Amino acid sequence: MSPLPAGYRVVDVPESRQPEFLAVDHLAFAFEPTPETSALVPFTLTMDRAVAVEGPDGELAAVHASFPFTLPVPGAQVPCSGLTWVGARPDHRRKGLLSAMIDSHFDRSLGRGEPVSALFAAEHAIYGRFGYGSAADDVRVKLGRGAALRDVPGTDGLTVRFGPLDVATHTDVVDALHRAAGAGRPGWITRDTDALRRRQLADPPAWRDGGEPLRIATVHDADGAPRAYALLRRKDKWAEAGPQFTVFVREAAALDAAASHRLWSFVLDLDLTATVEGPMLPADDPLLHQLVDPRGAVPRVTDNLWVRLLDLPAALTGRRYAAPVDVVLDVRDARLPANAGRWRLTTASAPVDGSWEAQVVRTDEAADLELDVRELGAAYLGGRSLAAQVRAGLVTERRAGAVQGAASAFGWPVAPVCSWVF
Repeated sequence: MSPLPAGYRVVDVPESRQPEFLAVDHLAFAFEPTPETSALVPFTLTMDRAVAVEGPDGELAAVHASFPFTLPVPGAQVPCSGLTWVGARPDHRRKGLLSAMIDSHFDRSLGRGEPVSALFAAEHAIYGRFGYGSAADDVRVKLGRGAALRDVPGTDGLTVRFGPLDVATHTDVVDALHRAAGAGRPGWITRDTDALRRRQLADPPAWRDGGEPLRIATVHDADGAPRAYALLRRKDKWAEAGPQFTVFVREAAALDAAASHRLWSFVLDLDLTATVEGPMLPADDPLLHQLVDPRGAVPRVTDNLWVRLLDLPAALTGRRYAAPVDVVLDVRDARLPANAGRWRLTTASAPVDGSWEAQVVRTDEAADLELDVRELGAAYLGGRSLAAQVRAGLVTERRAGAVQGAASAFGWPVAPVCSWVF
């Protein structure tokens, strides 16, 4: 573990110190929720995965925690430690506390049998130096009211219901649709505790920025079964030319193209509105393909999940591959030396359900590709091309043509994304 200054030590955080843990988080991220807001927003962490650095005075100086996720990866799922709530008091920065916490997080995750860690980065420049690679993007679009969609089959008979969001009524509906809509998509982490499910629907007045309480639109088939949903709020604006409301969509998911079409046709034509601002969508979301005039959308592409391979052979054998490959990877890993060195990744001779399983073993053979564990993490979900990383100078090709086969194998036909920030 990275050395700490004299008097500092990494400690577990028991339930009795939860208020101290929260106080450090508030100082680090410059916010202070009101008691009313705290009462409406579930606390999603379990304190058995909360860790801190204690300072010489016995007070907590820095904190972090993790979620025990199951991470969808290409063709499979792997245990994942979702790093979160990472922060240090401003008066304890620049002392190496983050490095010590990351090392502790890696050790604890490996001890629990979690070969991968993932996170959302509050500041993009921080986590690459710890071996996390930017592994997915999300797309957020701003659309004008009435943006036209291309016709798709199956929309006849689909109906929309719209009204106030009710946590007791809608939690299970949203959770079931979210799980089904993201099945098979790398990165699509589900909310597997009651606290996380309720947190996604939380709507304290302090979060509304002058908008209405959260609403829900659901799409139903002829039998009444739900097929899609959007969580949204409208914010009023009255101009000389008339109403110019904005619709803010927190999250949307649909089971198929027809349900997506019906959902967005409704959301894009709400009365009084001028603009619709979309949620975090995968780069291949049906909405982006169905737009008649994609130039009319104002897209913003943002990094989504960052992935860190903690146990390299377990992580690489835990996913499937889109094509057969036999490649020797020479991996650099300054923080976890057990991952460093040459590894031969070989896929099976025959596909299973259209994709290939792999084995990973140490080897003394000459390297085909040289790369840091950061770039391997970026490619892990299939959303970053190894060939592009070679062209960017981040991966070195030692055997001519090796990257073409490796890039094809690591790629995946479904774009990775996580639809919510943990």
